Amino acid sequence: MFGLFSSPSISDPVFGELKRSGGMWRGIISSLGQPGVPLIISGPKSAPDQAAIEIAKSISGQYTAWQTVIEKALLEHLAPYAEAIASEGLPAPEEPWPNIKMPSDVWSHVSIEYVAVTPLEGKLTLELGYCATWDEEHTLGARFQNGQFLELCGSVLCP
Repeated sequence: MFGLFSSPSISDPVFGELKRSGGMWRGIISSLGQPGVPLIISGPKSAPDQAAIEIAKSISGQYTAWQTVIEKALLEHLAPYAEAIASEGLPAPEEPWPNIKMPSDVWSHVSIEYVAVTPLEGKLTLELGYCATWDEEHTLGARFQNGQFLELCGSVLCP
């Protein structure tokens, strides 16, 4: 009787157990340099969307190349904060301000919080959610469609 109310799950050869919760399929992705990053995949109750699964599987082969465009976008996101602090438009942070001179320097100041493959405006979109030390109030979403960088959204929520 209680089986009727349990969350369905499936086993995937790459991601292990994917469990349905909150209208999405949830699991773990470990191929991004951080262990145990939450993975969120769209799909009906019966199974995750197969195209979304394939997009998630493609991340490990493309992530290194994507890092160049992501780090540039993160650095562009940081610039207004640095300018506002320098001009005293924002109070100086309590923590030391990140010493970022090159785009690749951002990686020691961000962490990936989740990976989601969900529809956005009718197209499956991969979103990599990042927390940045310079923007504690927001999660930043690096979005890709068809393997191409779309945008860095300055305020996203994990689906």
